Amino acid sequence: MEKKNQAVVTVVGNDTIGIIAKVSAVLAAHDANILDISQTVLSGMFNMIMIVDISLSEFASLSAALTKLGAEIGLEIRIQRSEIFDAMHRI
Repeated sequence: MEKKNQAVVTVVGNDTIGIIAKVSAVLAAHDANILDISQTVLSGMFNMIMIVDISLSEFASLSAALTKLGAEIGLEIRIQRSEIFDAMHRI
């Protein structure tokens, strides 16, 4: 799969029940497929990073939906296209 069809989703905030389920539901509703996921909780702080296939998704709509979800549940949720994420994090 080409990286241009992938995006990085990051979720940060206080840990609560159902975070992964809620984020996954938004992704599924926008035809984004989770390729890889890592999450951890440290001292009550939740941190998750996902690599998702967005080849069937409308990126702007998905981004808006994730931002809205984050505001509703009190988390910082961001999505970036993989090529942008890679360019920003090159050493």
